[in-house]
Amino acid sequence: MKGILKTGAKAPYDVIVCGAGHAGCEAALAAARMGADVLLLTGNLDTIAQMSCNPAVGGEAKGHMIRELDALGGEMGINADTTAIQFRLLNASKGPAVQSPRAQCDKKAYQYRLKHIIELQANLSLFQGVTTDLIFEKGKAVGVKTHLGVDFYGRALVVTTGTFLKALMHVGDAKSEGGRMGDFSAKTLSDSFKSAGIELGRFKTGTPPRILGGSIDFSKCEEQPGDTKPTFFGFYDTRGDEDLFHVEHFGQSKLGWKPGEARISCWTTHTTPTTAEVVHKNLHRSALYKGDIKGTGPRYCPSIEDKCVKFEKQDTHRVFLEPEGRNTDEWYINGLSTSLPFDTQLEIIQTVPGLEKAHIIRPAYAVEYDFVIPTQLTPTLETKNIENLFFAGQINGTTGYAEAAAQGFIAGVNAVLKIRNETPFIMQRHESYMGVLIDDLVTKGTTEPYRMFTSRAEYRLLLNAGSAEHRLLNHTQRLKIVSNKRISAIEAKVNDTLHWVKFIEKTTHTGGTFANSIRRDPLAINYSFLPIKFNKLSEATRDEILYQVRYKGYLDRDLRQIAKNTNLENIKLPKNFDYYAIRGLRIESQEKLTAIQPLTLAQASRISGVNPADINVLAIFLRAQQK
Repeated sequence: MKGILKTGAKAPYDVIVCGAGHAGCEAALAAARMGADVLLLTGNLDTIAQMSCNPAVGGEAKGHMIRELDALGGEMGINADTTAIQFRLLNASKGPAVQSPRAQCDKKAYQYRLKHIIELQANLSLFQGVTTDLIFEKGKAVGVKTHLGVDFYGRALVVTTGTFLKALMHVGDAKSEGGRMGDFSAKTLSDSFKSAGIELGRFKTGTPPRILGGSIDFSKCEEQPGDTKPTFFGFYDTRGDEDLFHVEHFGQSKLGWKPGEARISCWTTHTTPTTAEVVHKNLHRSALYKGDIKGTGPRYCPSIEDKCVKFEKQDTHRVFLEPEGRNTDEWYINGLSTSLPFDTQLEIIQTVPGLEKAHIIRPAYAVEYDFVIPTQLTPTLETKNIENLFFAGQINGTTGYAEAAAQGFIAGVNAVLKIRNETPFIMQRHESYMGVLIDDLVTKGTTEPYRMFTSRAEYRLLLNAGSAEHRLLNHTQRLKIVSNKRISAIEAKVNDTLHWVKFIEKTTHTGGTFANSIRRDPLAINYSFLPIKFNKLSEATRDEILYQVRYKGYLDRDLRQIAKNTNLENIKLPKNFDYYAIRGLRIESQEKLTAIQPLTLAQASRISGVNPADINVLAIFLRAQQK
């Protein structure tokens, strides 16, 4: 049984999470599953885990991160699998390192299932209340104020407010406050952050119109069915079915269906030259192009205005028609994001084949919001100048559900480790896309909404989606967020992989070793010449073994490079170090190093504006200090 809600300074929680989007849910669940006493605050219980934009998760590199979350004990993967209505493996024609799972989800089923998971989670209290201010004492974050006049106190705070900070929505000339259509704007939190010395920026994002499926002429569109053999986010060879739906709680069961069971097609169409004419004719009415919007928008998800202006010679642009669920006729028009007035939106849609009679039920809009400059954070996502205050998700300048969930998990775990005085949880770039994401944010910062791609990882061959449980096993063992039973299953799987890779490399048969035969025909599907015992392994284990054998030369090359760089990772830099006192450092480097305050020499080497000569100066200085 859960305890009563605690208020006031005399009854602090271990961790308070402000915001229940994708980052907030993962932060709260991770902290609670580590045994911490957690409070999750949200402005609206009915929008927990809301898919504000596209009703899909995963995609290039994003799918990798969701696999990594699943390996560590996060919830997004299994929640997506059990509420998905279509699965597609992106980049299927390319090498397995860049193949990324993606799932179209039932928007409401996804949201309601995750809300139920949170309600059932031990050590986790849920409360509807808008956070208006943070409470600080002696340079530490100690609590939050709400619009209800109720204060909550905590030993650590994780802020995951997404796009709600001083949020302003635009539909042409019409402006309204809110971080999402029909929702509120967090007006005062930005000022609370500024008063604590936290620097903020301004970004912009947007969504397309939603229309009724019954008004679409699908005969003019191209069907996009899902994969006949789905690629899931969850690792089901190391977990039991009881993790999916069973709940021993008043006869309740988790919402959802067996992964891959419910399937609905998406469809594609395209804009036309007439679409571009309508856009150009109305550019002066666009909130983006007439200067009403000051925030920077996402480069890789441009509005239809941006597409028509920046790619003027391209006659058409692809449009994806995506269903929002099994029990709704609402469809998401991926590719027509805009801030143009509603009458222009309607005119644009009617120029698209299949949408000539489309019935818009939600208009497109753009939203501007404040975000925290992420270089003010450490790799644990704790702020450098306010102790016990963590930020995660879109508030850190990212875009996308997977990026938010990954940050939420890392912040939630580190909040617990911080109050327990335990070693921080910091993932390295060579072991996960989550590590790449955090390092990019806190080391390089971002001048536009950050989105993860496989190209951002210098060791992406080591980070194939299927290997997440293998490469993160040491973290999984340490955190123990997943059950002991599953950890044992992962350990057995890793041991099987190590054994069979060694066996295949050394054992000979007709024509040389098994490994040579596999590498001679790396794209082969049938390896019947391998022992029967190998073919009795789970498909996931076999795939990982074959991957390691096929690409052994490339993987070994990356491992050698990582070993060379390990020395830099092991050289720690002092906290609050005075870089202006080091002779020989360029002024730009002194400024960048002082602002970032890197933890290691390796992190310092990745800061934009810090060159190899500066790293040599730092290394010489540190050696002299040690002597």
